[in-house]
Amino acid sequence: GVSIMGIEDEDTLTINGNRHYPLQSVFKFHIAIVVLAEVDKGNLSLNQKVKIKKSDLKLDTWSPIKDKFPNGTNLTLAEIIRYTVSESDNIGCDILLRLIGGTKIINQYFLNNNFKDISIQANEEEMHKDWNVQFTNWTTTNSANNLLKAFYDKRLLSKKSNDFLWKTMIETTTGKKRIKGQLPESTIVAHKTGTSGTNEKGISAAVNDIGIVTLANGKHFIISIFVSNSYENGETNEKIISDISKLTWNYFMNKMN
Repeated sequence: GVSIMGIEDEDTLTINGNRHYPLQSVFKFHIAIVVLAEVDKGNLSLNQKVKIKKSDLKLDTWSPIKDKFPNGTNLTLAEIIRYTVSESDNIGCDILLRLIGGTKIINQYFLNNNFKDISIQANEEEMHKDWNVQFTNWTTTNSANNLLKAFYDKRLLSKKSNDFLWKTMIETTTGKKRIKGQLPESTIVAHKTGTSGTNEKGISAAVNDIGIVTLANGKHFIISIFVSNSYENGETNEKIISDISKLTWNYFMNKMN
């Protein structure tokens, strides 16, 4: 699935844009928005300390927090969001979900704000227990683009929260060979990746990347690409994304010249 939107000229393209694709860690962008909305309401603070117990770190899962603090620690909410979005920390993700009251709160937020085709039913721990659970967390590429556009337009969060999440997404360390893979090295990309495991049949359920790309001329395009149920290896799946991203870059740069 592919959805592309030129922000300044509103030129769009979609391929399978309304199909349901498993989000995997792309949902950490959605979760961060809802957490920051609670910060804006005064219910949470970016500076508040959150205790992370050793028992919180027991999952056999991707977690830079666990690697750095194997016996637990205290982190600010801002630090947990950075770990969760920039480094795709699974334990940080589940801590954020617990802080705001679970996945129902996430879904209700997006319903209340008139976003369609977003279903978030399971946390990271639940997804790790059963292959099929990941498919209960889904969206469409069109929906992902619409959310990114609302975020870019600062329609969801305060300026302070928006700027914080923008910086956090620019600092993303995962998926360097996806949207950013073939773009000029200095390109600013605010993005969030998602990646599943591979099952015994050799199927990768999800290799995803969604983001906002700043072109060399200062204009922007939004792009969401979900590669789902692929028999290709990880390198090929990532190249599919980077090829489409590069073609999009070339299109908009040539169009502007």
